[in-house]
Amino acid sequence: MSISIKLLAHACFQIKTKEKIVYVDLEEHANPSEKADVILVTHSHTDHCDPSKIKKVRKDDTVIVAPEDCVSKIGGNVKTLKPGEETTIGGIKVRAVEAYNYKRFRSPGNPYHPKGFGVGYLVTVEGKTIYHAGDTDFIPEMRELKNIDVALLPTGDTYTMDNAEAAIAAIAIKPKIAIPMHTWGKDTEEFKKKIEANTTTKVIVLKEGEEYQLI
Repeated sequence: MSISIKLLAHACFQIKTKEKIVYVDLEEHANPSEKADVILVTHSHTDHCDPSKIKKVRKDDTVIVAPEDCVSKIGGNVKTLKPGEETTIGGIKVRAVEAYNYKRFRSPGNPYHPKGFGVGYLVTVEGKTIYHAGDTDFIPEMRELKNIDVALLPTGDTYTMDNAEAAIAAIAIKPKIAIPMHTWGKDTEEFKKKIEANTTTKVIVLKEGEEYQLI
């Protein structure tokens, strides 16, 4: 049984099994074509949460998981998880984890993503665990993550880790596969080289619309 992980745009992915479709961070440039069983939102910024795209794939029984400040933006029934909390939806286990900046600031003392604002997610499906880091620096909590099959890590800098820092995060997490996201179109060769030179992790670079089959 394989799991398809498709990069739709920016930090937006479709995770698809034979029976379930999960979207993470549907945003304005994403073009989802299939209805969702589960929609995950890491935080309320427009490049991660577009209510019109969520509406496009939402069914009556779609479960949406998002931070508290996304609830009114999305509308309808939205489940919230704080870091450390988890829920199971039709055999898909979703656990929220920390995601925040501590060294990238909008202004002095005002991080782009303060602790408590957004989350990352661990999605366990078909016996595989996929980590979507959300918008974050390399934070101490990442060192606690274990048995990650695929890590989706932001590398674009300014608001998140850059290539070098994301590589250090991957080396600490030790996923089987690492996929860069939130790249802002920047080259990810440094990310790939640093990880593969120091770990057994395989780096897969996806262009928008491309997918990776996790077996």
